[in-house]
Amino acid sequence: MSNNSLSDITPVFFLQTFILELMHASEQQGQKHCEYLIEHIAKTAGCFFEETYREETHNSKLLDKEHYTELILGLKNNIGGKFSLASSNKDCITVTNTCCPFGDRVTNFPELCRMTSSVFGGIAARNFGYAKVEIKQSIARHDGQCEVCIYTNPTAAKDRSGIEYTDTTPVKEIQDINELHSRIEQSMQQIWRKQSPQPAKKHQPPAIVAKSPTMQKILQSIEVIAPTLATVLIQGQTGVGKELIARAIHAMSNRCNKPFIPINCGAIPESLIESALFGHEKGAFTGAIEVHQGYFERAEGGTLFLDEVDTLSPAAQTRLLRVLQEGELERVGGKQTLSVDLRIISATNNNLEELVKQGLFRNDLYYRINVVRLSIPPLVERPEDLPYLVQLIVQRMSKKYNKTVESVSREVMQQIRLYPWPGNIRELENVLERSILFATGQEMTNLDLEMPVNPSNTNEWKDIKEYAIAKVEQSFLERSLKQHQGDIKKTAEDMGITTRAVYTKLKKYDINLMDYRRT
Repeated sequence: MSNNSLSDITPVFFLQTFILELMHASEQQGQKHCEYLIEHIAKTAGCFFEETYREETHNSKLLDKEHYTELILGLKNNIGGKFSLASSNKDCITVTNTCCPFGDRVTNFPELCRMTSSVFGGIAARNFGYAKVEIKQSIARHDGQCEVCIYTNPTAAKDRSGIEYTDTTPVKEIQDINELHSRIEQSMQQIWRKQSPQPAKKHQPPAIVAKSPTMQKILQSIEVIAPTLATVLIQGQTGVGKELIARAIHAMSNRCNKPFIPINCGAIPESLIESALFGHEKGAFTGAIEVHQGYFERAEGGTLFLDEVDTLSPAAQTRLLRVLQEGELERVGGKQTLSVDLRIISATNNNLEELVKQGLFRNDLYYRINVVRLSIPPLVERPEDLPYLVQLIVQRMSKKYNKTVESVSREVMQQIRLYPWPGNIRELENVLERSILFATGQEMTNLDLEMPVNPSNTNEWKDIKEYAIAKVEQSFLERSLKQHQGDIKKTAEDMGITTRAVYTKLKKYDINLMDYRRT
């Protein structure tokens, strides 16, 4: 190791490296205890920093807002942050930050923001009796800065997102979420086992990954709305798992022992949609040689899931509205009124409100199906879920193709973190399945990832450009290191940067310099 690299080993760098390596080790093990690890570190660190601050200031009383702010800003800035006070009033303290204490690689572990939340929230709760911490912006999520709001008044915090703290850290909250997750998953698997006689090797039971705060709120919503009769509208981009959420609602409802019928309305030709949904009588049209029960009748007592509900024809929308209003339907070509008892869950990847304004979707039907609305975030907004999803998919695909792959390498995980995943979970599954076919050993070291063309929006294009530039830079750096046998000075000259900048890039791309030096 050269003197240049020794100069980089500061206490702050050591702390960053230690925490990030600890997170990576958890990730490789499936991160089963990741939340507890973060909470335990945060709880210990928060108590330590508060005690140290009290000793230095000779303050044994409860902290006021001014001293609390001085404490949290001081502790973060002392370990490499650039925090400052943005605003403060009787209900809320807002701080901002332009440099993460965990360094640039925090983008690989956005769940570390939970540590900041718990340190800030734990100290506030001990001194003010209550706190809710809302992370509005985060460097880990590529927002460019962090903005953290600490609410100390429960009334002011009522409609705010974030994690609540009392005089203890929210370990119980984590346990409650995990228990809820377990109950939902067990209910879904019980139904799956009853309805899926196929070999388990090819057909895996459904599973929801919900480690991100937004998805944990979805789980809590499922528990509340599942036992009710309310119709549900699920919104979200293609591939985010809307049907999976619908299945979870059904599994947790009183209708769980009755059928769950999923229908992709967009895949049924417009001329057949009414017959498919509501059935038809013999002779109703050419080719109707016998009575046909539609999906509504087949879902009797259970749940009917209407995906891409916005593609329904005007006539089908009118029939659907009657079912929702009266609980009755008539088959196509029929005169007999049939009563039906079922729950309807609809889904769309479009803005139904805009379609209503354009006259393409019935206003009264929109309000009928939108009693409860769940919005599923795209994968790019759920970075905490990524490692869990990857682990789950890799294990399933490995079993499906008789592979021994158990995890992905650090480099592959970094590629996954950097890519914007416009196709969401469906695209992630496709890429991992394709990659695992060519993988050998217990670790996937190559990702067969094709860059998308014609990006649909500016943010996506920015992500793609950043990804492409990073890949080119990493490739050039590795090639130069190989050519110069790990000589940092010559590599820096090749790249037109300083030797310190080279070391920064080695950290960024997790490159081990010793792999390129002669032994």
